[in-house]
Amino acid sequence: MTRPSEAAHVDAPLRAKLDQLYDTGQQIWEAFDRDVRQKEWHPFVNANYATVERALLPFRGTCRRFLEWGSATGVITIMADLLGFEAYGIELDPDLVGTARRLADQFASSARFAAASYLPTGYTYRSPTGDGRLGTIGEGPSGYIALGLQLEDFDLVFGYPWSGEEPIMLDIMKRYGSKDARFLMLTGKGIEVITQSR
Repeated sequence: MTRPSEAAHVDAPLRAKLDQLYDTGQQIWEAFDRDVRQKEWHPFVNANYATVERALLPFRGTCRRFLEWGSATGVITIMADLLGFEAYGIELDPDLVGTARRLADQFASSARFAAASYLPTGYTYRSPTGDGRLGTIGEGPSGYIALGLQLEDFDLVFGYPWSGEEPIMLDIMKRYGSKDARFLMLTGKGIEVITQSR
């Protein structure tokens, strides 16, 4: 696995712990793909951990509270915690949340996870064409209730949208996020850093 070029920003013990986290996360993903995805469709696709780490490193010390939308097995949220953020993840699949919590325990991480939706309570989306479909996979209670926080309480939010889900994520950030927050969105072109403006 390719390691971030900014490794110099991370001391040797932390570098070793992060590398072990990524290797363990990759093993979990491969087992999940073999045991679940190859038998029936599931929306979970893992991100490139090194790419996300490179995007997070510049925000160390400038952003305090991190949120991952669709945190799956928790690797990225745990990564953020190990890098010094107060880290939270919201994931709709309760089995994946269980995996994330066990992984956090394994790596002595304080990352917290909610088995819920990243959509705020009462959120509705209307596309420019008037299409009212949410454009996201699955519905459930809002994760902010379980976390005891609002979206505006987060300095840094990370999302890896499905095709067509990007406008919803951007709309939620614009309507509910802090005016000073940064939104990191992983796309086919890499990670786009979006600064909030109202």
